[in-house]
Amino acid sequence: MKRINIALVLLAAVTLYTTGCAADETKTNNMKTTVTTNIPEGAEYVTLGAGCFWCTEAVFQQIPGVLSVTSGYMGGATKNPTYDDVCTGDTGHAEVSRVVFDPKKTSLEKILAVFWEAHDPTSLNRQGADSGTQYRSAIFFNTDAQREIAEKSKAEAGKEFSKPIVTEITKAGEFYPAEDYHQNYYRLNKNSNPYCSMVIAPKLKKLGLKN
Repeated sequence: MKRINIALVLLAAVTLYTTGCAADETKTNNMKTTVTTNIPEGAEYVTLGAGCFWCTEAVFQQIPGVLSVTSGYMGGATKNPTYDDVCTGDTGHAEVSRVVFDPKKTSLEKILAVFWEAHDPTSLNRQGADSGTQYRSAIFFNTDAQREIAEKSKAEAGKEFSKPIVTEITKAGEFYPAEDYHQNYYRLNKNSNPYCSMVIAPKLKKLGLKN
């Protein structure tokens, strides 16, 4: 019985390590992109890369003051990339989440405080089993004021980690919304995709969020 329990633990560990963001097969059902990226008047936004955008979206959807979160691609040279394109690692794009927020209810500083906790910013081009430049840690700013806030936030966060933060802080380029099946992913697939239960749910619990 003891050997069986050990085997089950090892199997669970291997499954967790190898279950990655790209392991979903539902994509064949919906390859369209119909998401609009209009920003409400008075709102602000920042685009963040923190590994798999399914995780990032699930986190920021629960943060007070956040109005919307849209999964997409940014940072590369390929125009109108698909998920399959980005997964090759050849487009230069990162999986990102565009976080739109109400500055009267929250701030970029608070958004970034969550960002540092929601992933490992000291891990270069990898978050768990998700490996490649498309999973890099990144803050894409829109204004000089946002850049200054991001750099200050990064310096402060660096005091909490034993290894250097590798997060890039870069001027935002064109944002390409991901295919429709990526949007609101965790809420729609948390009971069907093992990645949701084995990776996203524990992360939400760690952050004190609902799963």
